[in-house]
Amino acid sequence: MAEDWTTFRELLVADANRSAPGRRRSGLEHALREAVRTRTLHQGTRLPSSRDLAAQLGLSRGTVTAVYEQLTAEGYLHAKRGSGTRVALLGEAGAGPAPAASSDRPLWPYDLGPGLPSLGAFPRSAWLSAMRAALAGLGDHELGYPDPAGLRGLRTELAAYLGRVRSTHAGADDLVITHGTFAALALVLGGLETGDRVAVEDPSGPDLIEAIRSHGLEAVPVPVDDEGLRTDALAATGCRTVVVTASHQYPLGVTMSARRRRALVSWARRCEGTIIEDDYDSEYRYGRVALGALQGMAPERTVYLGTLSKTLAPAVRLGWMAAPPPLRDACVRRASLTSRGCSALEQSTFANLLAGGAYDRHLRRTRAHYRRRRDALVEALAEHLPEWEPIGTDAGLHVVVRLPSGPDTETARRLAAAGVRVAPLSAYRHREPGFPGLVLGFAGLSPDRLRAAIATAARTQRA
Repeated sequence: MAEDWTTFRELLVADANRSAPGRRRSGLEHALREAVRTRTLHQGTRLPSSRDLAAQLGLSRGTVTAVYEQLTAEGYLHAKRGSGTRVALLGEAGAGPAPAASSDRPLWPYDLGPGLPSLGAFPRSAWLSAMRAALAGLGDHELGYPDPAGLRGLRTELAAYLGRVRSTHAGADDLVITHGTFAALALVLGGLETGDRVAVEDPSGPDLIEAIRSHGLEAVPVPVDDEGLRTDALAATGCRTVVVTASHQYPLGVTMSARRRRALVSWARRCEGTIIEDDYDSEYRYGRVALGALQGMAPERTVYLGTLSKTLAPAVRLGWMAAPPPLRDACVRRASLTSRGCSALEQSTFANLLAGGAYDRHLRRTRAHYRRRRDALVEALAEHLPEWEPIGTDAGLHVVVRLPSGPDTETARRLAAAGVRVAPLSAYRHREPGFPGLVLGFAGLSPDRLRAAIATAARTQRA
């Protein structure tokens, strides 16, 4: 009779077979007990059936059954009909106290921290359908190591999409698929010389500064005003590389003016510099006229970065860059030596979302979704905290509020004590003091929860 492998589970039990023949049961019992105590066998791990483990260790099934029963009685294992024998969870009989719930992101009653979309809006059905199509369409040879530049099919679809919605000048051969914006940034920064100076917007994300410094480079803050990066100040830095969020400055939300865009391109051409354009939050606009990507003005001097982290979810880990040919080729070589490329399955899935129009439909739905949330936040601020002035409200997934007085870190601390998570604007400033403010993300809370959060903030302010 052919063996049935459908429920087979392998288990390596250290020293289980080293006992004398008459002490094999106690040897297995001791080995399993120690494996649970030392967390070699993790909580909830399903163990092999008594028949399977007996066959693996050359013991009788009755011996293994007796060991399982003994350790279950002691609370190390847990047996349940239909789900087999598992390592007991903390909190089950004999296994110790139940641990407190843990998470990488603490649970807040009102989380207005910026940086995340509505994770509940992820298009699960459309993604699953596109993934099924991807699995059906990928040939066996495509399950090997992917092209480090990305699947040709995705690059072709993406080039057409970006040209259509962002007015980029980039074909499939100009694109590189990455694991997100910071992965793309690392590929570009990796080609600079140690000690090179890289200009960044002030304010901007502190992680950007850290990423630049991690490559042995110097980050040079350049102030931002209501027209975007001050190009006159950029010229005085001596930098030949600059990172900008021209379409929706992070975090202030301003759009770089046409005058500043022309000046930035002139600077890059004059000093043979490189503009790294992070097209942050460009997909979400609420009444503002769409502006094309800066890359369309100077593709020979611009590295264009995009990501799915704000439109779908950070867990997808897909992004892209468009770069001039020599720089693009160098980035592909670096990608081949580091990440070995991105998952072909996820790339093919996203290509199907683009080709079938599901991605466009998702963006249309979520634009309306986020606009309602932004409106609820702005209206609640006007009702409960009229002295807090919202700015940068016509695009993106967050709003900055200008506070009447500072320090903003103290305001953020008081709100946190009341269960409202916000980010102080001063945490994004590097050299320029600027005005006190808060960065409020609105994507993750319903309109009712946003109104309740602002009402709570108002009570905290007046307490």
